[in-house]
Amino acid sequence: MADISFQPAGRRPFSRLFSGIGLGLSMSAAARSRMTQIERLNAMGDDDLAARGLSRDAIPRYVFRDLIGL
Repeated sequence: MADISFQPAGRRPFSRLFSGIGLGLSMSAAARSRMTQIERLNAMGDDDLAARGLSRDAIPRYVFRDLIGL
């Protein structure tokens, strides 16, 4: 038995459009948040970073650790 669903004409493209816009805004907010974190850590002194167990060159790896699997 076939399962047939009905989608009104023109509704589906708008759904994809708004989904894409939402995804883009979400990704933009996440990138902004990460850049803010990098700027905040870069503004710290080397002693403060060392107290957190970080070196200046490890900041990007630390901020993006969930994306690169570290």
